[in-house]
Amino acid sequence: MDAFEAYSRLFSLLEDHHKFFSSSIPLIASENITSYAVREALISDFGHRYAEGWPGERVYAGCRYIDQVELLTLELIKDLFGAEFADVRPISGVTANLAVYSAFTEPGDTMICLSIPNGGHISYGKRELGGTAGLVHGLNVEYFPFNYEEMNIDVDKTKKKIEKLINEGVKLKLAMFGASVFLFPHPVKELSDFMKSMGMIVAYDAAHVAGLIAGKCFQDPLREGADVVTISTHKTLPGPQRGAILSWNKYADAIKRAVFPGVTSNHHLHTLAGLCVALCEMKAFGREYATQIIKNAKTLAQALWNEGFKVVAEKKGFTESHTILIDVSGHGGGLHVEKILEDANIIVNRNLLPWDLKMGRHFTNPGGIRIGVSEVTRLGMREDDMIEIASFMKRVVINREDPKVVAKDVAEFRKKFNEIKYCFENAKEAYAYIRIR
Repeated sequence: MDAFEAYSRLFSLLEDHHKFFSSSIPLIASENITSYAVREALISDFGHRYAEGWPGERVYAGCRYIDQVELLTLELIKDLFGAEFADVRPISGVTANLAVYSAFTEPGDTMICLSIPNGGHISYGKRELGGTAGLVHGLNVEYFPFNYEEMNIDVDKTKKKIEKLINEGVKLKLAMFGASVFLFPHPVKELSDFMKSMGMIVAYDAAHVAGLIAGKCFQDPLREGADVVTISTHKTLPGPQRGAILSWNKYADAIKRAVFPGVTSNHHLHTLAGLCVALCEMKAFGREYATQIIKNAKTLAQALWNEGFKVVAEKKGFTESHTILIDVSGHGGGLHVEKILEDANIIVNRNLLPWDLKMGRHFTNPGGIRIGVSEVTRLGMREDDMIEIASFMKRVVINREDPKVVAKDVAEFRKKFNEIKYCFENAKEAYAYIRIR
């Protein structure tokens, strides 16, 4: 294939992707869609520039406007999250977590967090799993005791485990709350004082729930005792893909040094500008958006249960966030269900269940699927539409209807939802391919 053929093929694939998503139901819990205003920032000249260091202390010239944008972004994010200090230079949630490890621990120290089957993220992972904490920073990793019935950290058992580890001489320096499957608020308030009394730093990974926290609809980890909060900016907070750190002034110097020169050089300034736009949108529309996300998640979970799906945490009301976890082990497993739903233009991801490893299952074909409603909510869907989505999923997974037949009905359903909501300009054709060549 010559250069022109490859060039043409690339843009054809991009357009095909946009067409696919314009007729699909996007239910990936870690994804969202940005407004056209964010996209305008993403194609600005900021994407060509460098700005190493802190605003006003750059090692590159030409940053007079870049500095003003970053300072505005800092002002907005501190206001939204009630943080004394923020650093918006991490280019992802993983980078933000690595900066926290670097700021507060040394290689060989130990952190405690959720295991991956219990919802933990790979950035908390052990060295042998290729996880960021173990492989990159050299931390030893212990796991929170987990209550399957509550789908949450077990407070009493956690206290006993921490005391035991410290009495055994383990250098337990960091607790990391947060998760990739984050159904309910974590017991930060119940455990933070105890952890600090043991000489630990209390961190909270809000990658998935940052928009819910900003919208005052989840928990408030900084007020509940967290020393530091990391976020992703593209999940329930509908910005471009990057990260940020929120904390208190007393930790500012350590965090700033860990971010630069520790884990970033230039920090992708076009996405910084896009984040600034998204924070403005959250300040104006965040409460309404977050409230509707949770209403939609609860309604979809109940509708799926009513349709015969084994939705996890039924006794707890299924979820208090944007995320729903479903046990599909009786329907061929997560890999099979992920595939047949994608064939029906319903986009989900397979996910480990807390009990999967004990039952001999593997992450390549786990027992569960994870779904989230942040993106469909941004498209204007409400509670009645969640009931229709549950019906589509039942037709494919339980009734075993031909996915291609269901895909046609999904595409017709999607025609009603083609605008991006909760932003200053409601752009039509949310997934339109915008050609500027």
